[in-house]
Amino acid sequence: MKYRNVCVECITAILPPHVVTSDEIEAELAPVYQRLGLPEGRLELMTGIRERRFFDPGTKPGTISAQTARKAIEQSGLNPALFGALIHGSVCRDQMEPATAASVHAGAGLPQDCLVLDVSNACLGLLNGAALIADLIELGQIRAGVVVGTEIGRPLVEGTIDRLKTNPDVTRKSIKLEFASLTIGSGSAAIVLCDRKLSRTGNRLLGGAARANTSHHNLCAGGVEPEQTGDTRPQMSTDSEALLFAGVELATETWERTRAVLGWQNEMVDKVVTHQVGRAHRNLLLEKLGIAPEKDFPTVEFMGNSGAVALPTAAAFAIEKNHIVAGDRVALLGIGSGLNSIMLGMEMGA
Repeated sequence: MKYRNVCVECITAILPPHVVTSDEIEAELAPVYQRLGLPEGRLELMTGIRERRFFDPGTKPGTISAQTARKAIEQSGLNPALFGALIHGSVCRDQMEPATAASVHAGAGLPQDCLVLDVSNACLGLLNGAALIADLIELGQIRAGVVVGTEIGRPLVEGTIDRLKTNPDVTRKSIKLEFASLTIGSGSAAIVLCDRKLSRTGNRLLGGAARANTSHHNLCAGGVEPEQTGDTRPQMSTDSEALLFAGVELATETWERTRAVLGWQNEMVDKVVTHQVGRAHRNLLLEKLGIAPEKDFPTVEFMGNSGAVALPTAAAFAIEKNHIVAGDRVALLGIGSGLNSIMLGMEMGA
C-alpha cells in the first residue's frame, strides 16, 4: 500500500486514572505463589511492566472513546463536517450489536453522511482502521476520518487473579498460559487522518505492508464463556514463548516488505513505535529488525499491554515528549495475535 494524498493530522491518547502495580497483583496472588514456589517480583522481572492503568469499574469502552474522538478532532483543528468515517478499532466494545462505533459517532458529533463501523483484529484494530481510512482518502471518497478505541483491561486482570486464587488445580505449567493476562492494561487512543490538501501539519502517511501467518491463530485466544465458568468477565490463554518467536518472525517478514514498498533502508528510519507487549518482545524485535533501541519509545513499563491502543498511545506520547520531531521518518510496527502484522511509514512535516 502506498499513499500520496494522506496525512496523519494528530494522534491522541487518554490515560486511565487508576494505577495498579505488578507488586500489588503479586500480593493478591501470594497464596498461589507460595504454593507453587514462585519468587516474588517475577511479573515485573519477566515483562518489564512496573504498573498498568485502569478506568473506573463498570466503564464502557464507547463512553471513553467518544471523549477521545472529540479530543482528537478538536486537536486536529479540522471542521467536524469534513469527516466521512469513524471506525472503532479496539478489542473491547460495548456490546455485540450495534457497533460500538455508533454511540461513539453520536458522542463525537460527526455528520450523518459518515461511514460508521467497528473493526476487530486483536491488537491491530486501530492500525487496520487507520489504513482503511487512508484508502478512502486516497481514493477521494472522503476528506477526513478518525479511528478510535478504548481497551478496558480491569475485568480480564481481576478475573484472572480470582480464578488463580480459587482453582486448586493450578500448576507451575498451567499458570504460564495465564501470565500474559496479568500484563494487560487499559487506555484509549485516536488517530485523525485527512486529505493532504486539508492538512496543517504535513505529517504524511506514506504507506506500508501487511502480512499474516494464521497457522499460529491458536497461540493466544480470549473471550467470555459464562456457560462454562459462571463468570461474565473475559479470560485469555496465551502461549507467551511461542507467540514471542512466531510474532517476531512475522514482523521480520513484514518489515522487509514495508521497506521494499517505501524504498527505505534501516538507516533512513529516524524513529519507530512498536506494539507494547513486554521487555523481551521489544528487545528481540528490535534486534531481529536491526533497529537501534534508542529509536523506539517504550511505554509498556507504565501502561502494560493495552491491546489495540498500545501502539497509538506510545506514538502520541512520543510526539508529545518530542521524541518524534519535525522531519522524522517514523515506522509504526504493528503486530497482533492471529498472527497478523501491519507496518506503516510516516514522514513528519517540517
